[in-house]
Amino acid sequence: MFMTSGAEIERLIQLLAKLPGLGPRSARRVALQLIKKKETLLSPLAEAMAEAAERVTTCSECGNVDTTDPCNICASSSRDVSILCVVEEVGDLWALERAGTYRGQYHVLGGTLSALDGIGPNDLNIAKLTERAQSDEVVEVILAMNATVDGQTTAYYITDKLEQSGVSITRLAHGVPVGGELDYLDDGTLSQALKARQPF
Repeated sequence: MFMTSGAEIERLIQLLAKLPGLGPRSARRVALQLIKKKETLLSPLAEAMAEAAERVTTCSECGNVDTTDPCNICASSSRDVSILCVVEEVGDLWALERAGTYRGQYHVLGGTLSALDGIGPNDLNIAKLTERAQSDEVVEVILAMNATVDGQTTAYYITDKLEQSGVSITRLAHGVPVGGELDYLDDGTLSQALKARQPF
């Protein structure tokens, strides 16, 4: 393959291309932009990435990523320790935090059960969840799983595992999103919205 630039630049492009949402062409554009603005973008980004690689760790309590263990959410005295929200990945936790309405604790599973991908219960952070749910402080576990086959399979498995713990198990509502138009929604979403209808 013909190389248009030095090995270091090609390596940068190849690494950028591995990021979600970036293909080879997008990676080239990003690399070029970084190089053009070396002082204001590339150098600060390299420093931030080196610092993150050194300091970022996984919270031993909930599975979140932070620079402290336990993470800032687990360590916060303002969070409600009686509610535990179970999410698949750290990105889901961040999405819920962005909404700014949930003030309880989290538990990150690290994925979902998937027979096709060979991911079983021992590959996920389920044992720690069971341990946390049996704490006297926890009264409700919210299953905030994605509305996929694997997400729902994982939710049912967790429900079965926590059945004897005595905690209330709830899940996120599914249905028509705020601002959504019925004509643009898929059949599954419409069906779920009809089943979960509420008094007006």
